[in-house]
Amino acid sequence: MKIKEIQVGQISVPLKKPFKTALRTVNKIEDVVVKIITDTGHIGYGEAAPTAVITGDTKGSIKCAIEDYIAPQIIGLEIENIEEIMNRIDRSLIKNTSAKAAVDIAIYDLFGQLHKSPLYKLLGGYKKEIISDLTISVNDPEEMAQDSIEAVRRGYKTLKIKVGLDSQMDIKRIQAIRDAVGYNVDLRLDANQGWKPKEAVMLLRKMEDKGFNIELVEQPVSANDLEGLKYVTQNVNTPILADESVFSPFDAVKIIQNRAADLINIKLMKTGGIHNALKICSVAEIYGVECMIGCMLESKLSVSAAVHLAASKSIITKIDLDGPGLCKEDPVDGGPQFQDYKITLNDEWGLGFKNIGNLSF
Repeated sequence: MKIKEIQVGQISVPLKKPFKTALRTVNKIEDVVVKIITDTGHIGYGEAAPTAVITGDTKGSIKCAIEDYIAPQIIGLEIENIEEIMNRIDRSLIKNTSAKAAVDIAIYDLFGQLHKSPLYKLLGGYKKEIISDLTISVNDPEEMAQDSIEAVRRGYKTLKIKVGLDSQMDIKRIQAIRDAVGYNVDLRLDANQGWKPKEAVMLLRKMEDKGFNIELVEQPVSANDLEGLKYVTQNVNTPILADESVFSPFDAVKIIQNRAADLINIKLMKTGGIHNALKICSVAEIYGVECMIGCMLESKLSVSAAVHLAASKSIITKIDLDGPGLCKEDPVDGGPQFQDYKITLNDEWGLGFKNIGNLSF
């Protein structure tokens, strides 16, 4: 099974409501799609989320990276030689992790098809069902409380609350949500780099004193402020999760060895795909540091790849794969079954896609 052709297109999926964080507001998913066709007629799909404020990748840069730099390096290679393919993708250009992720995902989709197995079984096959949280966008406290109530009604037991725009208002947001849903629901906070280190410590200590019982806080300070992240981690009781600070296995080693965070968040758009994500899992296993797996604003197409990885590794203990749950429609036929908070793997080969709508090439 050789790589014969690589096509680059786009998928567009409207969101149920605007997605708001400390960094941006988005109304619909508009991602780049990769379609890899082999000489045997098999097709692998991948997706890249252009998240310029985090990865630096845009739709234009992703398309250019794939067509002009990555594709020429791997066309003609055998899918079974996955190590050589991944090495060539990695060496084709620096950074551009979302573009690399899209191609990587499509290759792993084909790798599963080649071996006539669902991908998660080839990667480790740890479990067949995972449970995800749901993200609550940053808004006024009353609106966030109502959104949280609706999520709990849908069966979600864990909510990820976006904060970081106004630290004093953040206290009111969490208070309103706790008043609305009680304490049987786990709350994770994601500041998206929105706080300064001392501000984060002061704020989190207040939340601890109020008994908000926060499960973890994701990326409280700037991605480049390793010392600030370490300061927060060492001065609060609430576990701290490094997200934007960790793109590569090297980043993971640096964070863990410096004890700058308690947990690591893996996202395929940051790691450049499954290949490097597996290396981060191995690093985390060595040090005994648990991982979360998350996603950007992605459709079921690329989130399915993260689901397969999550189901394959025991070190991934927390799931934040709610992208499809935020979408107004699901254009992907086949793949894992998303039933709100519960995601179930099936026995279809590769990522298991049958048909993908809303595509343009």
